[in-house]
Amino acid sequence: MRDFTKLEMWNIGMDIADEVLDIFDDIPPSQAGFKIRDQATDAACSIPSNIAEGSSRRSEKEKYRFFEFALGSAFELQTRMLILQRRKWAEPQRVEAMLAKVVLVQKKIGAFMGVLDA
Repeated sequence: MRDFTKLEMWNIGMDIADEVLDIFDDIPPSQAGFKIRDQATDAACSIPSNIAEGSSRRSEKEKYRFFEFALGSAFELQTRMLILQRRKWAEPQRVEAMLAKVVLVQKKIGAFMGVLDA
């Protein structure tokens, strides 16, 4: 079994989860709404969680499946952050920085999946 805490994509995912939680702590629930807050924070936390769970799997097929879940969560979070950006619910610089990290983790997960699929 691999130590998932040493994976760069897991660490980026953890940073994303922390930052998304911080962003939504600064937005009044009445402004962003509870649903988008819950969906965004769930998606953010799901990224490193699925990377960790996938790392525990023995077969390449099972690993791939969990990395696919992590990638899907990253795209879901990207969409939620784009909604935040369009609605101007958070500071533009914070959202742009978050979007850059989300795209980075998407690339890292995709590259890892490419290795598994080879």
